[in-house]
Amino acid sequence: MSRYRPPREKSSPYITRAGYGVLNRELKQLWKVTRPEVTQKVSEAAALGDRSENAEYIYGKKQLREIDSRIRFLSKRLDEITVVDKPPNNTDKVYFGAWVTLEDENGARLTYRLVGPDEFDREPEYLSIDSPMARALLKKTVDDEIRLEQANEERRYTLIEICYETATG
Repeated sequence: MSRYRPPREKSSPYITRAGYGVLNRELKQLWKVTRPEVTQKVSEAAALGDRSENAEYIYGKKQLREIDSRIRFLSKRLDEITVVDKPPNNTDKVYFGAWVTLEDENGARLTYRLVGPDEFDREPEYLSIDSPMARALLKKTVDDEIRLEQANEERRYTLIEICYETATG
């Protein structure tokens, strides 16, 4: 069994202004606060002597590798993503950043916002633009029917509303 992992699929390079701010703050926190703290702890643990049996030193070095990996990822990702902070010219169709309200076959209403893959896990109603549901919604208009294959069954939704303003609870 090899350790080879196929490369990750390229995700959409879009993000909302708020999502960009969250990633940027995380990068600054890691670089300016977390990494220096962990580096100090590793230095103190290294000063205690034998590093081969020093759990604090070994754990600290592992933490530094993880922090550095995340810093590299965030730095690269922030350089390659595009902040979308304006609604599209045609607000009658679903595009990135839209709040959509759907009605399922049972009459239950669901509200989602189409956001970038780097921010969909921040709020429960955020839906990654790369997800099957979001791909089915793109360029749809109000009253269009959306069909989705989920767990070997077809689910149908009707698009009730499209909004590009902040959602009101």
